[in-house]
Amino acid sequence: MNLRLYFAAILAGFALIGLTFAVTIMPAELATVLLIIGTIIVIIFALVIVIMALTALFGNRAKSY
Repeated sequence: MNLRLYFAAILAGFALIGLTFAVTIMPAELATVLLIIGTIIVIIFALVIVIMALTALFGNRAKSY
C-alpha cells in the first residue's frame, strides 16, 4: 500500500482548489474547471484511503468467520 502517493494526490487536489482563489488573473471559466477537478480528486482519493483503512480493519475479521 502506497499511502504517500494517495496523500500526495489529495494535496495536489487541494493545491488546485487553492490556485483558483490565489490567482485572480485567470478567466472565471478556467477557475471553475480547476475547482471542479480539484474537488473530484480530493473526494476520490479520500474515499480510496477510507476504503483501504476499512479493508485493513475488517479484512482479517471477515476471513476468520
